[in-house]
Amino acid sequence: MRKPAHLPIKRLKPSNGIVNLNPFKEDDFASVLKNTINKVVASGLPPDLKEETKETLTRLNRAMEHSFYQTEFEQTTKYIDWLLQLPWNRRTKDNLDLVKGRQALDKNHYGLSSIKERILEYLAVLKIQSDKDEDNIIRFSRSPVLCFVGLPGTGKTSLAASIAETLGRQFIRIPMGGMSSPLLLRGQPRAYPEAEPGLIIKGLRRAGTKNPVILLDEIDSIAEGAESDIMGVLLELLDPEQNNAFTDYYVDYPFDLSEVLFIASANKIGNVTPAVLDRLEIIIMPRYTDDDKIRIARDYLFPRELAIVGLEKNVVKISDDAWIHIIKPFGYDVDIRALQRTINGILRKVAKKSIEGKLTSFDINAANLAEFLPEFI
Repeated sequence: MRKPAHLPIKRLKPSNGIVNLNPFKEDDFASVLKNTINKVVASGLPPDLKEETKETLTRLNRAMEHSFYQTEFEQTTKYIDWLLQLPWNRRTKDNLDLVKGRQALDKNHYGLSSIKERILEYLAVLKIQSDKDEDNIIRFSRSPVLCFVGLPGTGKTSLAASIAETLGRQFIRIPMGGMSSPLLLRGQPRAYPEAEPGLIIKGLRRAGTKNPVILLDEIDSIAEGAESDIMGVLLELLDPEQNNAFTDYYVDYPFDLSEVLFIASANKIGNVTPAVLDRLEIIIMPRYTDDDKIRIARDYLFPRELAIVGLEKNVVKISDDAWIHIIKPFGYDVDIRALQRTINGILRKVAKKSIEGKLTSFDINAANLAEFLPEFI
C-alpha cells in the first residue's frame, strides 16, 4: 500500500556521479526519483541540458521535504523521460551504395526511370559529402528537399519509404492533411497540464535515431486558416540555416535536425507558400498508362497482396486477358492505391472460397472475373 503523501523525503545528494538516498523507508516516489536522477547522470544529454535537468530534480526533491506535490512530480518525471528517450547522439549508418540503391528502387517501383535517376544523383552527392566529413556524418546543409507532386495513389509515400530503405534509415511519416495547429508540429509548452511534444519530436523518439527519413505528407492539404502558421514551422524545419536548432515548445531545448532527411509530398503546389517552395525541389510524378498499371498490378501488387492474405503462389492464377479489366473495374480507371485494394478484394474472395472447400485452385480470367471482383473499390 502506498505511504501517506505527507511523509518527508530527504534530499538526494550525488556521490561520484551516482545518487544515493539517505536511509529511510523508500516509497515508490522516492525510488522513481532516485532512478530518474541516476539515468540523467548516465545519459547522453547535452551538458547544459543535463545540469538544468538535475537542478529541476533537486528543486522537486526540496519541495518534497516539506510536502508532496504529486502533480509536479508526475509532470517533471514525464518531461525528463522524454528527454532521456530522445536520440541526442544515436544515428544509423548510411548505406550509400548506388548499386544497392538502384536494386531497392527497382524492387519496389516499376518504371519512373527519370525519378530514380534523380534519387540516385541525390545519393551520389550525399556519398561525396559523407566522404569529405571526418565522422562520415551527412548534414543536409546544401541539399534541396525533394518534394514529390502528383495525384493520390501515384506512389509518393512508397517512394519516400524506398529512399529510407535504400539509405538504411528509419522512416517516419507525418500526415499534414487537415492539420489545424502549428502546435501539432512544435509541441505544447509544459505550463499546460496535458502538454506533450510535437510530431517531429515524437517521430524522432519512435525512430530511435537522430537521422531518420521524415516524410511531410500532403503539405498542400493543411486545414484552411492555419496555412500561414504551419508553413512558418515548415520553413524552419526545411531551412538548413534554422533546423540545426529546432526548439519544440515542450522539450524547450534546441534539437539538431540537420541530419534528418526531410522529404515532402503534395497533390498540387498551389497551396504551398513561395517561401517553402523555395526550399523544395519539385519532382512531378507521372501518370501511368494502362500497360504500366498492368505491369505494376501483376509484378508488384499481386505478389505483395498474396503474401498479405496468406495464399500460396500456386493457388491463384490470373490470366493475361483479366488484367485489363482488373485495372479498370466496372469500366473506369483507378489509381494505384485503389488498384491494390481491388487485388486484395479479389484475393479475399478466393480465400473465402478456399476455406469453404469449394475449390483448391483458382484460375481467374476475363470470363469469371466478375465473380471475384469486390463490390466496392
